[in-house]
Amino acid sequence: MRTILIIGAGRSASSLIRYLLQKSEQEQLHLVIGDLSLALAQKKTNNHPNATAIALDIFDEKQRQQAIQNATIVISMLPAHLHIQVAQDCITYKKHLVTASYVSDAMQELDAQAKANNLIFMNEIGLDPGIDHMSAMKVIDEIKEKGGEMILFESFCGGLVAPESDTNLWNYKFTWAPRNVVLAGQGGAAKFIQEGTYKYIPYCNLFRRTEFLQVEGYGRFEAYSNRDSLKYRSVYGLDDVLTLYRGTIRRVGFSKAWNMFVQLGMTDDSYIMENSENMSYREFVNSFLPYHPTDSVEIKTRLILKIDQDDIMWDKLLELDLFNPNKKVGLTNATPAQILEKILTDSWTLQEEDKDMIVMYHKFGYEINGKKEQIDAKMVCLGDDQTYTAMAKTVGLPVAMATLLILNGKITTPGVQLPILKEVYEPILKELEQYGVIFNETAMPYLGYNPDKEFS
Repeated sequence: MRTILIIGAGRSASSLIRYLLQKSEQEQLHLVIGDLSLALAQKKTNNHPNATAIALDIFDEKQRQQAIQNATIVISMLPAHLHIQVAQDCITYKKHLVTASYVSDAMQELDAQAKANNLIFMNEIGLDPGIDHMSAMKVIDEIKEKGGEMILFESFCGGLVAPESDTNLWNYKFTWAPRNVVLAGQGGAAKFIQEGTYKYIPYCNLFRRTEFLQVEGYGRFEAYSNRDSLKYRSVYGLDDVLTLYRGTIRRVGFSKAWNMFVQLGMTDDSYIMENSENMSYREFVNSFLPYHPTDSVEIKTRLILKIDQDDIMWDKLLELDLFNPNKKVGLTNATPAQILEKILTDSWTLQEEDKDMIVMYHKFGYEINGKKEQIDAKMVCLGDDQTYTAMAKTVGLPVAMATLLILNGKITTPGVQLPILKEVYEPILKELEQYGVIFNETAMPYLGYNPDKEFS
């Protein structure tokens, strides 16, 4: 039996564990599922004979190293900043490692040691990052192989609520870490290149500069720019591309409404609000508004945001119960962003019967034989239920598939890497189609610059 150590049994591990357990007899696998919560790890084993749950404290060096030493390969589903301790132990005990997280500087520094020990440290093999890399590289490689030269690449992805569970005015519910949603776009201007010109969008304008997307069967979406669209330019072999833009997908109208929070200052995570524990939701809103001896909080909010009482933007704020004087924040020494997250979680948590949805959309513009052409690739994945969500599928399944391919000697390139090589993306994309992760590619005339991005 080959032992796979899975560290972290959170929500995104559900589909990963189910997949490997289903393959365990055929592939001679035994899963050791380690989590700080033994009960959670036990729940994920589903009493399967080829799985063992263990309580694993990542900060307990002896416990962590023993678990890694006993494994054939290690999967880390921990928060990104905790991977490095696992990775260093994998170097020591010569174990391959698979994670779904972005490659950190500390992880990249292990590249030479991983190569020296012939170890594969596969990262960014989940969803955004992961499936976006693989699906993009497949088409980019095909274009280059037939002699085409890339001139445009735009890539969009979003975790959304499925149409049948879309029950609020924001057309949105949390399908992943709420904190990341609240802090999205902060930490510097978004940057990209468009028609050969570098563009920058400061955070204060980010949610008013959107691009519209149409997905057959699912309607119209919008996308706002990711913070750094140029991060993967060299990785994808697109150093000479004229347009490179990556964005986050939402339903149309979300960004304009979210911008109200940005303009008020509610997404700020840089300072603590006094007496936040006893503050009401209404007091929270009022703390960002100017003093007036007679105007109500509602009137002041409408005035500062320049919205009318019959505006849908106002209805969206009311739906969140923002002006309730009886609801307490209940968070000690909280930042505005933490308080906003608490308020939104009240309204945007997926209910037991809700389903989520992943939408991904790539645009490839290229020139071949003196003619400009374009390929659009679109993927929509729906969740099964609250456990086997679309997010869990698209994060966990590629991790599981890559793990098996490494174990079976099908992925052989050593070092700290992303899933951009054909030996990685070709078999995984093909197998993902069996699980409803299917990209529909459409060839069309080159459309080039999209003015919607500047003026929507």
